[in-house]
Amino acid sequence: MTISIWRYSHLLLAISSSLFIMIASLTGIILAFEPISNQLEPYAMSNLDEISIAETVEALQLKYDEIIDVQVTNDDFVIASVITNEGDSETFYLNPSSGKKLGEIVEKQAIFQFATNLHRSLFLKSTGRFIVGVVSFLLFLIILTGTLLIAKRQGGFKRFFSKVVKEDAKQYYHVQLGKLFWIPLAIITLTGVYLSLEKFSLLPNQQVTHQTTEITETNSEKIPTSDFTIFQNTSLANVKTIEFPFSDAPEDYFLLELKDKELHVHQYTGEILSSYEFPLVTLASQWSLLWHTGQGSIWWAIVLLLACVALLYFMYSGFAMTLKRTKKQFIPKNIYTKDDAEFIILVGSETGNTYRFATLFFNALIANGKKAFITSMNTFEAYKNAKHLIVMTATYGEGEAPNNASNFQSLLKETSFDQKVQYSVVGFGSLMYPEYCKYAVDVDEMLQKHTDFTATIPMYKINNQSFTAFEDWINQWANRTEIPIVLQKLKANINLKKLDKFKVTKRSELNEDDTFLIRLQPTKKQKFQSGDLLSFYPEKDFVERQYSIGKVNNEIVLSVKKHKFGVCSSYLSQLSANDITKATIKRNPDFHFPHYTNDIVMIANGTGIAPFLGMIDENIYAKNLHLFWGTRTKASSKIYQEILDESMASNRLTNLHISYSQETTPKQYVQDALLEQQNFIAQVLQNDGVVMICGSVAMQNQVLNVLDTITKSILEIPLNEFENNEQILMDCY
Repeated sequence: MTISIWRYSHLLLAISSSLFIMIASLTGIILAFEPISNQLEPYAMSNLDEISIAETVEALQLKYDEIIDVQVTNDDFVIASVITNEGDSETFYLNPSSGKKLGEIVEKQAIFQFATNLHRSLFLKSTGRFIVGVVSFLLFLIILTGTLLIAKRQGGFKRFFSKVVKEDAKQYYHVQLGKLFWIPLAIITLTGVYLSLEKFSLLPNQQVTHQTTEITETNSEKIPTSDFTIFQNTSLANVKTIEFPFSDAPEDYFLLELKDKELHVHQYTGEILSSYEFPLVTLASQWSLLWHTGQGSIWWAIVLLLACVALLYFMYSGFAMTLKRTKKQFIPKNIYTKDDAEFIILVGSETGNTYRFATLFFNALIANGKKAFITSMNTFEAYKNAKHLIVMTATYGEGEAPNNASNFQSLLKETSFDQKVQYSVVGFGSLMYPEYCKYAVDVDEMLQKHTDFTATIPMYKINNQSFTAFEDWINQWANRTEIPIVLQKLKANINLKKLDKFKVTKRSELNEDDTFLIRLQPTKKQKFQSGDLLSFYPEKDFVERQYSIGKVNNEIVLSVKKHKFGVCSSYLSQLSANDITKATIKRNPDFHFPHYTNDIVMIANGTGIAPFLGMIDENIYAKNLHLFWGTRTKASSKIYQEILDESMASNRLTNLHISYSQETTPKQYVQDALLEQQNFIAQVLQNDGVVMICGSVAMQNQVLNVLDTITKSILEIPLNEFENNEQILMDCY
């Protein structure tokens, strides 16, 4: 419930202030160019900290009859008002070292003047300033609620800056940019609020007051101004204004306003007559103006510019995600009532992604003639004719229930059935989070303890919304219940005319497992790496099929298992040397050879070895590569033997562990080999090595369980910590 409050607050604040935030962002972008352009002007002095007041005053006194005042702007322009030797009054930009006139005072450009007025007051004067101040505060609240949502999503404030799971592009960049611009946006909003409070005199009013020092006639000789100690020891970088005495009368003095205080300086002796330290409220006003406008710093101005652009993106992506979430949470229309249905599908989702999978399963059941009913977990109750309960739920934050499942536990305790119901729980989450599928685990335990339920199959976890993992669960559930499930396959949204051509250079014969290797050469130059994906779109259905690429001798090597009814695998098995096929290469940068480490453990089963064959070939820098591969029989490995033997002989492959599941008693799988080498695996991870996994989802789940056991028992560190450090890389199907 708490997360809903924060999310709805975040959304409501954004909606209520969206128009004003958009105006502020657009004008902020324009205004950010003002300090940038000012810093590029020849009037901007970059070395004010090296020039003393004494040096500037001496240069001016040599050139002009009288000096009225000198100002240093926030953009590091030095402006002098003087009386020339001809008796003319002039104000101009000054070179403070030479006293040379650099140019006439330039008025603020019209576009900046327009943007400033719109940004400050919306052309509504005091009313507009009040609105802008309120919107600045609302924007701060938006940032605050957004921060809480990110922390909740990441699993706590300690993990605030940890890696973000890329489930959806808009959501990913919304969170990433939020973390990146959190400090600049907080500064913009807080300084905006502070400046608004200052304009409305809501801050403590501090009048500059000096202790009056009586100045009497002095017979001492007048010291040259350039010899004043205070002028020699103070650089222009710390000066705001210097007002010169009106006359030679002893009671007239220099008024020196620095950035932190104001001084009265005796015009004859250079003695400090009075000093007033600016209070904190005044200093805060000065700093608020500088931090809010970027004056005097081209780099901070660029940061403010990017922050304003980010604000516009937050508005776009935030509203887009809200609409998408609303659309995703649309529950398909139920044909059967809850009491007529035999299959009850309960959905727990925070962002709406889980509904997509639940809807596919629901539609498949309906297409199979089954009486199915789908609803959210918060509407759970007794269902008269229910035989199967399928719970599909995500986990939010630190193992919490999604918003639409928050009441499930209490509802379950209050509900009883007149019949026994079989149940199955599917958890959706990410291994990057400590509480991976934690809520699904909790739901499974709740149902286990309930006397009216018995498990159909063990709870199943799906990492990063993997569709192939979902299909694997479907197959397991269908095999156990003996209910055939056919998911609707969506055709790829691609222009088939733009597919690239590839020439077959070699294809091996099928081994006893009906697997084969096929080598392809692009007909035109293309960039690809081992671990990238090659997508085919067979003419029979134009549904995308992907194969992981191994790059060997600049050729694409695919390892393919021919399935009896496999459209694409059957097509590829019939290709011969010199045949031309069409496909497209898709980059997969999260599964490329990790050059940043010296120890790499590669884990695969079956045809998942393909990308590793390429990475081994790529190992020209003699990194330590350790391959753990599982296959059925020695005969199954024949087609890979030549490559593996050559790799061992050339030292591109350090160690090779092959598990033959059909030739050992008891059966040994690749995860068993990992357990035998658990101390070695722990050492690799502890020394910043990388573990890569490629193959079936079922193998991936078993391997991850083993790795989690190893890291917790030996290193006392959960596996997700290594996942966050990019030490666990996966590409499973």
